[in-house]
Amino acid sequence: MIDLKTISELVVPNTTKIVMLVMDGLGGLPMTPGGLTELETARTPHLDALASRSICGMITLVGPGITPGSGPGHLGLFGYDPLRYQIGRGVLEALGIGFDLQPQDVASRCNFCSLDGNGLITDRRAGRISSEVGHRLVEKLRQITLPGVQVFVEPVKEYRFVVVLRGEGLSGELTESDPQALSVPPLAIKPAADATEPQAAARTAALMNEFVAKGREILAAEHPANGFLMRGFAKRPAIPTFSEAFGLHAAAIAVYPMYRGLAQLVGMDVLQTGSTAAEEIDTLKQRYGDYDFFFVHIKWTDSAGEDGDFARKVRVIEEVDALIPRILELNPDVLVVSGDHSTPALLKSHSWHPVPMMLYSPYCRYDGVTEFSERGCAQGALGQIPATNIMPLALANALRLTKFGA
Repeated sequence: MIDLKTISELVVPNTTKIVMLVMDGLGGLPMTPGGLTELETARTPHLDALASRSICGMITLVGPGITPGSGPGHLGLFGYDPLRYQIGRGVLEALGIGFDLQPQDVASRCNFCSLDGNGLITDRRAGRISSEVGHRLVEKLRQITLPGVQVFVEPVKEYRFVVVLRGEGLSGELTESDPQALSVPPLAIKPAADATEPQAAARTAALMNEFVAKGREILAAEHPANGFLMRGFAKRPAIPTFSEAFGLHAAAIAVYPMYRGLAQLVGMDVLQTGSTAAEEIDTLKQRYGDYDFFFVHIKWTDSAGEDGDFARKVRVIEEVDALIPRILELNPDVLVVSGDHSTPALLKSHSWHPVPMMLYSPYCRYDGVTEFSERGCAQGALGQIPATNIMPLALANALRLTKFGA
């Protein structure tokens, strides 16, 4: 990829506008050999028509064969090398709920989960309990104290919450307690094998394990959320902002806190919006005159894929397709449509498969693709490219980059 410093030196001012529409977990797989993916099954006349006026391709978010988390996936879409800028999910979740994360803090993203009588995980998301139940359980966990540190326990949404430890001598270089599997117990939290501050990591791991033990006692009588899993331990990193790297005044429209946190981390303004995709487009229309760049995030494609619900993922894609004319009515100079990773219903999880993408602008060389799908975009002129190439392409098509060299 072209480094951010080089891009920033090529940026020139303009009044053009860029919209990046991200359908989380967009890529899929057929449920049976030779069948269609979720995107290929969905009826998407507006996305298909847009593809015929765009340049298309497939993107890898981290590298071939590497399954990206949501953080690395979005960083790639935003033009940041996810291998260089590694950001723990705890940081994103904390920022996403507006928590004032300090440089010495260690944050963890947590899931309430269900455990059987032997302490084995039966549901990693505790049946997706409601936010009301999650808030009640967080209140119970707030009674936990640990020696030498402040403990913050904050609700996020449904089964998700955040734990932050504040104090001196802490490290985010820890392993996770989530084994990413059922019928096994949660893992003990340990210092990462390559921890740069092993003593701080050992102390922090001990504190986190103590928090887990006390939390298990408090939740023992609860159902279905009688345990929790901790992941994404991290401190807040230093990272160039969107304004510094790309010269853009950027805004994010996202319902889920983690994605708001990621946008905030790279210097986007996070706009208040409703709880549906249609309301997100309402917000885009209302604030369209205020920014150069808009990141619009659609979560529900990913949720359906993780639940293994092929039909629901198809419906979500069709609902987004119906909103495309409303975006085009705003006449964006550049419109990018893609996803941050694949979440095939077949696998019920993120996967390593490349993701379809298209970029529309008046300056595209049309490539003959007439269907926005995995098979259609695989035939596009862009071929298979790193996601980090999208932002330079978007800037160029928005006439915001000057030439390189004499």
